[in-house]
Amino acid sequence: MAKVILPTALRAFADGQKEVEAAGSTVGEVLEALAAAYPDLKRHLYDDAGKLRQYVNVFLGEDSIRDFGGLAAPTKEDSVVTLVPAIAGGREAS
Repeated sequence: MAKVILPTALRAFADGQKEVEAAGSTVGEVLEALAAAYPDLKRHLYDDAGKLRQYVNVFLGEDSIRDFGGLAAPTKEDSVVTLVPAIAGGREAS
């Protein structure tokens, strides 16, 4: 099973856990298994059309899945999938 690292903002929807394990041979399958195990987490990962929300960045190891394979990127037993929400805001320069 792949290890999934959850950001602080999503831990409340996964019983407060920092990391969980989820099965799947691709990143997409791992995320689907994660959403099935923690239904409250699903709405934070996927939009109403079932697509991964744009502000959820997913890394396989140290690489963004957007750079190789997207949700079809293959995982292994020892893969680490990290979810990182996009952060916006800040202060306008004076």
